Amino acid sequence: MRQPLSTPSPLRESALRTLQIEQAAIGGLQAKLDEHFDHACELILACHGRVVVTGMGKSGHIAGKLAATLASTGTPAFFVHPGEASHGDLGMITRADVVLALSNSGETAEVTALLPLLKRLGTPLVSMTGRPGSTLAKHADAHLNSGVEREACPLDLAPTSSTTAALALGDALAVALLEARGFTAEDFALSHPGGSLGKRLLLRVKDLMHNGTRLPQVALGSPLRDALIEITRQGLGFTCVVDSEGRLAGVYTDGDLRRTLDQFHDLRDVIVDDVMTRPGKRIGPDILAAEAVRIMEDSRITALAVVDDQQRPIGALHMHDLLASGVI
Repeated sequence: MRQPLSTPSPLRESALRTLQIEQAAIGGLQAKLDEHFDHACELILACHGRVVVTGMGKSGHIAGKLAATLASTGTPAFFVHPGEASHGDLGMITRADVVLALSNSGETAEVTALLPLLKRLGTPLVSMTGRPGSTLAKHADAHLNSGVEREACPLDLAPTSSTTAALALGDALAVALLEARGFTAEDFALSHPGGSLGKRLLLRVKDLMHNGTRLPQVALGSPLRDALIEITRQGLGFTCVVDSEGRLAGVYTDGDLRRTLDQFHDLRDVIVDDVMTRPGKRIGPDILAAEAVRIMEDSRITALAVVDDQQRPIGALHMHDLLASGVI
């Protein structure tokens, strides 16, 4: 393995300089947030259609990402290429929509060419530029100032700091809208059903728990031997212990067995009541599986009893189930 140098190499010095310039660019946005940001949010929140995001070149790439972020956080949105918009794709935009146009200069020809058409439609326009005095900014209903002092490119030419600032400001807009809508984790899951993210957010305890004949349980007063047989038979590392009305009184786990062996030399006369954990960790069936993971990690346990509203065991959830399902 290559050892780190005592002083930064020229390559790392260049990288550090770039990061410092872009960090300053993002920090500078805070002072530029004004009532235009509020108005932009109000226009989008009042929109009965979709947010149509557009931009050319590097700004177009940022616009595409912003459209995806908006769409996944509760604000229906899509990207339209400004060049294609002038050749037919403008038909995708309606009076019910809001257009969000990105251009660092505010003078990008393909974007400003849309202005007369948008005015005729009466579609609200939110612009994001680095020049508040630009054509695009002046003709927008709300202008978001993403201006930076300089690009990280040493020639001050390649879009670097400006695109980073636009990306951050776009994220700020999306998050402000998300919070204003009261968007929840479950709402987020509905637009992310695939992959591990969807599994973490969509799966509930009842989708993964063992129930019926797979539910390990013994009654209060049972010999410890019966509890050990039940743990071995079900293979979940624990058993529920229920009272005469079927309610969860406690659990007996593999960890409890180790403590029992330290306490008793002869296990033949031990009953489970004397050595079980009371009241035992438990969870409801409608709780998100991701929450079950947190409880297990915080409590340093590998299994949970699943109970109904009357605290009667209806299932058992093991860490292996969470791993196998992709929740973890």
